[in-house]
Amino acid sequence: MAALTGSEILAKALRAEGTEHLFYLMGGPMLKAENSCMREGIRAIDVRHEQAAAMMANAYARLLQKPGVCMAASGPGVINLSTGIAHALVDCAPVVAIGGSSPANLVGRQAFQEIDQVAIMRPITKWAERIEHLDRIPEKINTAFQKAMSGKPGPVYLDFPADLLFETIDEDKVDWSFAGRPLLDARPAGDPDRIAELAERLQSSKRPIIVSGSGVIWSKAWGELQTLVERAGIPFFPTPQGRGVIPDDHAYAYAGARSQAFAEADLVIVVGTRMNYIIGHGMAPRFSPDAVFARIDIDADEIATSTRRIDIGIVGDCRSVLQQLLSATAGRLAASQYAGWRDRLAKLDTERKATNAEERYTSEPIHPIRLLREINAMARRDAILVVDGQEILNYGRQVMPTFLPGHRLNSGPFGTMGVGLPFGLGAKVARPDKQVIIVHGDGAFGMNGMELDTAVRLGIPVLVVISLNGGWSADVPQGKPGRELGYTRFDLLAQSLGCHGEYVERVEDIAPALQRAQAKVDQGITAVVNIRTDASARAATQKFTLSMT
Repeated sequence: MAALTGSEILAKALRAEGTEHLFYLMGGPMLKAENSCMREGIRAIDVRHEQAAAMMANAYARLLQKPGVCMAASGPGVINLSTGIAHALVDCAPVVAIGGSSPANLVGRQAFQEIDQVAIMRPITKWAERIEHLDRIPEKINTAFQKAMSGKPGPVYLDFPADLLFETIDEDKVDWSFAGRPLLDARPAGDPDRIAELAERLQSSKRPIIVSGSGVIWSKAWGELQTLVERAGIPFFPTPQGRGVIPDDHAYAYAGARSQAFAEADLVIVVGTRMNYIIGHGMAPRFSPDAVFARIDIDADEIATSTRRIDIGIVGDCRSVLQQLLSATAGRLAASQYAGWRDRLAKLDTERKATNAEERYTSEPIHPIRLLREINAMARRDAILVVDGQEILNYGRQVMPTFLPGHRLNSGPFGTMGVGLPFGLGAKVARPDKQVIIVHGDGAFGMNGMELDTAVRLGIPVLVVISLNGGWSADVPQGKPGRELGYTRFDLLAQSLGCHGEYVERVEDIAPALQRAQAKVDQGITAVVNIRTDASARAATQKFTLSMT
């Protein structure tokens, strides 16, 4: 039998797990591993910064619902992955990160780039381990994929010492029995007694709502969720990362009445999302202190450690539990039951939309809401929208709809700025047939803007729209230290890298520029539209003081 290096075994093991794409930045000791991956038919996407590789793998995983793989060289290369890996942990995204490291036989001797990478990665991953035996590489790769996808998804890390990567072993001595072992698709059902209790609560409730998150996406439960919403006539409110599980233009979606719905609901069913700051921790005054809370999550720890008391905690896969709930409520609920409640929310939602139609959004300087409306007008219904920044992100939550599961990506609960362009590129690699629109604040764009070069070099065409308000967040009369960035001509930077680039200052020029840019993208050319917006436009978010009683 032929002798294989650790690098070659790594590549073969990745391919056995179905890896089709690898996001990486070249460097020792991973060069042979990266070349071996390409020889195995894996498309390698080389980036300009390692954090972008981790972020691309995150978006790729979310769109395809399978692990995304990233790779980095030792020392600073692996550490540069850490921002994207930490983001994946909070996002619950199954990223398999692979890093080279200093030779194992030189540990403690101050070898080049020596640092304990496993210790760095352990707090920001579900699992982190150093590879010590050549013959067990396929087993460890499969274990990494299994752990990334099992239960609540999340990132994992495998550390490959340089000497092991170049060491050889006869192929017949490698344990391939784990290679390609199918990923566990466990769908635990909920406690039948708790299901029955929730069904009873639904019957007696007068003002129920559903709050859903990306757990619905990972369990592919959007069909069951929409059936429950429509059969029972329950208003629903997805978290930002969970948008699209039911189309945002659904008759029972009342985004403009979100605050009132939260405050007045007497039953809150939380499905596949954390009870974190995004939903006010489920606490008063965001929610009524008398509201009954039911929570459905695959992670028992999430339910056990919720900030507020959970009245009905159901541990299980979202899809399985929703199927149980649909069976338990069959013939017992009708959409007419909550008609008055929906009418109230519909009225509030209409009033909010009328407020957002104010005349000021038609004048100059360009308001971010006007910019976003122009994007909405040219976005296809199945477009993947990526929004990254401060003001533009908050405005985007208010006025940009999403209609399909997993088609909305943003900085999530970890709030990492700079995710926009890497997320967009990862999404386009995963779904090359889709229109991908990335809406950036100018500060956030600057963090990973050189990934435009990655897009051009590797032919990954996306549309990038920058809200250029001259700084970090909005300008305020009292000033902000370090806010000012100036009005950078990112369109010229884009042109220098081989992109189509345009600069816009007038309202009437927005739509034509976007149309020209999308036409270029459809021809395979990445396009950047740099639009100067009102620096004083500040997207207010409602603030609440939590009651801990």
